[in-house]
Amino acid sequence: MALLTVRGLKTYFETQEGTVRAVDGVDFSLGEGESLGLAGESGCGKTTAALSIMRLLPSNGRIVDGAIDYAGYDLAQMREGQIRSIRWRHISIIFQGAMNALNPVKRIGEQIAEPIVLHEKVDKEVAMKRVGELLELVGIHRDRAREYPHEFSGGMRQRVMIAMALACNPKIVIADEPVTALDVMIQAQILELLERLKRELDLSMILISHDLSVMAETCDTMAIMYAGKIVETGDVRHVYKNSKHPYTKDLIAAFPDIEGPQVLPAYIPGLLPSLISPPEGCRFHPRCKYAWKLCVDQEPGLDPVEDNHRAACHLNTSQPPPKEDI
Repeated sequence: MALLTVRGLKTYFETQEGTVRAVDGVDFSLGEGESLGLAGESGCGKTTAALSIMRLLPSNGRIVDGAIDYAGYDLAQMREGQIRSIRWRHISIIFQGAMNALNPVKRIGEQIAEPIVLHEKVDKEVAMKRVGELLELVGIHRDRAREYPHEFSGGMRQRVMIAMALACNPKIVIADEPVTALDVMIQAQILELLERLKRELDLSMILISHDLSVMAETCDTMAIMYAGKIVETGDVRHVYKNSKHPYTKDLIAAFPDIEGPQVLPAYIPGLLPSLISPPEGCRFHPRCKYAWKLCVDQEPGLDPVEDNHRAACHLNTSQPPPKEDI
């Protein structure tokens, strides 16, 4: 059963250069107890989709269309006062870059206690007791609640952010690049921690990353984003082992295979298109080695290719012309 369903989400930003269509008609769902990976290059719209769910967009951003259904409510239509009752208590977020997300002049215990006092309507003493429990849950001694963010390592600060996200016992946790800028060993520890907490607390999770290997290890389903749109979605094993979109194939090929031949990984030529004036048809066609006229003229639908696996590529539904005619 879907706990969260995003349908036709469009989130645009107004800039001096024009309207940036950062998320432009996105659909996905998250089941109870499920982990959904949202992957793609930097600038493809992953974080904007997450901030749209949380309704934490900057002042020049707005949801222009679509629905975000949670427990019978459309979060996209909620007023600010209403959405505050959803944040932290029902849906929380682990922000990218813990040092930037934490207040450097407040003790970490006070920062974790803040949403507890605000949403649970308890006094500070009760909140601080809960802070101690949360810190120990993520592997930090409760006595360190009196310390400041600069007294923690990068991995420990990320654990603090996880404790804060769990402060009000949410149903859904969004983890936005939770292991960025951490060394490989610490990344593994944080991902293990998230997996254990998801299992023990029966959480549903959206994991945002550009690293498909992280998705393969931690997620049940995944959605690949490109230039504001989802181009492939499905069970992690299907998407990873039987990719049906050229962009997904290129993303996977861009990661080195430690068990295969010792060669440099492939790269995707070209750059992400401007989201002020994105290409007509398939947005990936300027960088796609398989593109033909239909890809330029017509945007592909996100069509089923096998059970619980969909891809937005004309190669799956149409026969391309001979190679010499492309």
